Amino acid sequence: MMRILHDAGPRLLLPLLLALPPAAWGTEGAMGRPITGMQIAPYTGVIPPEPGFQWAVAYVYYDGKIGASREVPIAGQVSLGLEAEANLFMLTGVYVWPTQAGRWNFASMAAIPYIDVTASADLQAGEASRSVSQNASNLFDFYFAPVIAGFHIDQVRHLSFGLYVFAPTADYDPSRIANPGLNVWTVSPTFGYTQLMQKGTLEFSVQAAMDWYSENDDTDYKNGVVFRTEALLIKRTPSGWGLGGVVGWIEQVEDDSGPTADRLNGFRGHSLGIGPVVTYGKKWPGGEHVDVTFRYVSEFDVKNRFEGNPLSLMVTFGF
Repeated sequence: MMRILHDAGPRLLLPLLLALPPAAWGTEGAMGRPITGMQIAPYTGVIPPEPGFQWAVAYVYYDGKIGASREVPIAGQVSLGLEAEANLFMLTGVYVWPTQAGRWNFASMAAIPYIDVTASADLQAGEASRSVSQNASNLFDFYFAPVIAGFHIDQVRHLSFGLYVFAPTADYDPSRIANPGLNVWTVSPTFGYTQLMQKGTLEFSVQAAMDWYSENDDTDYKNGVVFRTEALLIKRTPSGWGLGGVVGWIEQVEDDSGPTADRLNGFRGHSLGIGPVVTYGKKWPGGEHVDVTFRYVSEFDVKNRFEGNPLSLMVTFGF
């Protein structure tokens, strides 16, 4: 089925970077689930025809801040500026369903993330303010997609659609500025497209999604809907190495709501980011494979969000 799909060697490289959150905040706290340029994975539009399990481990580092001239909603309060450093680790499993040869393939995925985050803020209390620095380390919110559907338009063009869900399973304390969890449900319908050119050695992928947040009942804060899109271009060589770039755009399309959000005029944010991507892949005659993806993104044109330079390393393997 679709020779160029097999020749190019695309595996489902897990759209697990859909949400690699650096701390326990929604747009309350100036971040939300996504990090600019970090969500799209190689071959995001491809669900492979071969059934079975695939696995990935990922690491994301993020160090970002908002200057003291900006008021930020956090822990049901307002901070003058905010800084955070986070390390996120994630184990993800994907199961590709057995289907007959054809244009459609289906998969399901689930991820177990672990986070270590340190946050610093100057919290306001009337006319006074106090500096607070806290650390939290624990399992992060459970993340899954019941169904990811893939459609092969032809030998080189591929589409995918998935409904990704974050459940508020991690610990949360509304009095803290650093938490392992966000205390909100997030639902993210996500569309992916991949086109393989130059006999499969040149990949162009694009992904778009909307993030819908439930209300944080402990802080009476509801994050507005966030739109995000990313594009990825990678040229691969016969040796297995690939080099390219990624660009990301996050745009909040709806104001936050609640007493604190109203005070900050809805605290609507956006950001842009761009950076390099390096990949390496190897496949053995028996079907076993390993794929490594590294990326670095520089954020710019940022408003009401953290600004930093995130990086990630992801290793995907199958047997």
